Amino acid sequence: MNNTKNYHFLLGGYDLEMAEIKTILKEHHQTYSDKHLAWGAALDDYEDILQLNPDNHFVGIELIIKNPSLIPVNYTEIDHHNEKAHLPSSIEQLAHLLGITLNYHQQLVAANDKGYIPTMKAIGASPNEIQHIRWLDRQAQGITPEMEEMALEAIQKGEEKNGVSVVFLPLNKYSPVVDRLNVEKLLVYSPKSLNYYGKYASQLAILFADDVAHQKAYYGGGSDGYFGFAAGVFSLDEIENYLIPKILQHVGDS
Repeated sequence: MNNTKNYHFLLGGYDLEMAEIKTILKEHHQTYSDKHLAWGAALDDYEDILQLNPDNHFVGIELIIKNPSLIPVNYTEIDHHNEKAHLPSSIEQLAHLLGITLNYHQQLVAANDKGYIPTMKAIGASPNEIQHIRWLDRQAQGITPEMEEMALEAIQKGEEKNGVSVVFLPLNKYSPVVDRLNVEKLLVYSPKSLNYYGKYASQLAILFADDVAHQKAYYGGGSDGYFGFAAGVFSLDEIENYLIPKILQHVGDS
């Protein structure tokens, strides 16, 4: 490792990229705290760690900041979502910070997190490699066989509305649906949240800019990546009768 500076890393919500980041931190003997958080993890979740170690140089990885007063004097932020969507993936930012080179598997993990299957294809990943990475990602997210079955049932009941595939899934983990549907425009929602994937995704970030600014929504993956709302921001009634019609009107076929 070229960079010998001491950091204290704080891990954000779990997916394959975060799991691989943890592996890298272990291999390079870096200090880290991991509360096994889900999507929407915040710096606030580590308030006790921050208070116990005020002189440390903390590095928050994909942590939103709800309370700015908690930001340590020595703090580095690693993220590539929302206003940071133009930056390299978090694992690539970590490699740069530590002065290390990612191996091929880690490059696939980075590509998967930046731009999903199209970006993995762009760096030469084979169909088997892509399938394996997607399976590992679902595993890291905590997707169980029962959830996979629920996703299959949800897909069978899905509909096409205004040129958009719309699927209702009674889970807040959408990857088992997204991985199985190779469509240009996909909207998946649950009783608590909604995600849109594909063409015009970045335009939804503009349409719902106020929600993004207040950390109620997020986006990434480029212009045709993804856009979604944090769990619990809207009720199921609001999702079905306000959000979905508004999104379909904006991204659907005219």
